[in-house]
Amino acid sequence: MKRRNSIWMIMLVVLMTISLIGCGTTQSNLENKEAAKPNEKVTIGFSISTLNNPFFVTLKEGAEKAATEAGADLLVVDARDNTAKQISDIEDLIQKKVNVILVNPTDSAAVVSAVESANKANIPVITVDRASNGGTVVSHIASDNVKGGSMAADYILKTLGNKGNLVELQGIAGTSAARDRGQGFHNVVDGKDGVKVVASQPADFDRAKGLKVMENILQGNKDIKAVFAHNDEMALGALSAIQAAGKTDIMVVGFDATDDAVKAVKEGKMAATVAQKPDLIGKTSLETALKVANGEKVDSSIPVELELVTK
Repeated sequence: MKRRNSIWMIMLVVLMTISLIGCGTTQSNLENKEAAKPNEKVTIGFSISTLNNPFFVTLKEGAEKAATEAGADLLVVDARDNTAKQISDIEDLIQKKVNVILVNPTDSAAVVSAVESANKANIPVITVDRASNGGTVVSHIASDNVKGGSMAADYILKTLGNKGNLVELQGIAGTSAARDRGQGFHNVVDGKDGVKVVASQPADFDRAKGLKVMENILQGNKDIKAVFAHNDEMALGALSAIQAAGKTDIMVVGFDATDDAVKAVKEGKMAATVAQKPDLIGKTSLETALKVANGEKVDSSIPVELELVTK
């Protein structure tokens, strides 16, 4: 009796062992099948500061074209130059569990909380054209705005023979683009004998504000030789104010090389604009986001070349 029970116990152990081995093999096969699955379609979120500006429209189109070619989904949200909306937009992208978030900040300081929220959700962040003052950013893609400001200043001084009163129209306070372009400009003009910046005022990258600010500056300054605007929209606004005042000897230099600005340069109405190539920035941003989504390493800073557009 004892021997028969022992035989049954041995058989039971053998059956249980076979069952466990079989289960283990099945689980292993499932894991292998999952690892062999093709990658799911990558979804990139893109928060843009405003689409009420030709530069950022072109930037968006460059990213969209690259996404289409790569077979990726691109979700674009327009902050409309509203910091609170941008933070909310980014939170929505986080909730949608996009693979990577591209951010073109309305304000480099205010966007930090949104970047940190993405960090907590383990979603990589890439900044575009304008930087974030905090949070973890995988890569920053932009033109060298300091160099661009210096290029504009060098051209102005060379054209004027290092003499004359200058005006600077600043972009949105708190943005890295405004800060860096202004820095590059002042690196060249400050301390130059015979050169004076008689007015340096913000016009928020906006054409209508550029017009109004320039009208006010012209009323208080009668001998202005050149205007440097941190973007083409403000430059074109300033140009309208100058033309309305009947001035014909004030050179205007902008930044971005938008279609309207390049046309004004070719017609001799604007002196020059610094070309940022927004379509290339958008394309590069999307391609970099795809590399990050696929686990590839990317450079922490990716510059996009600049050039000065003159007649």
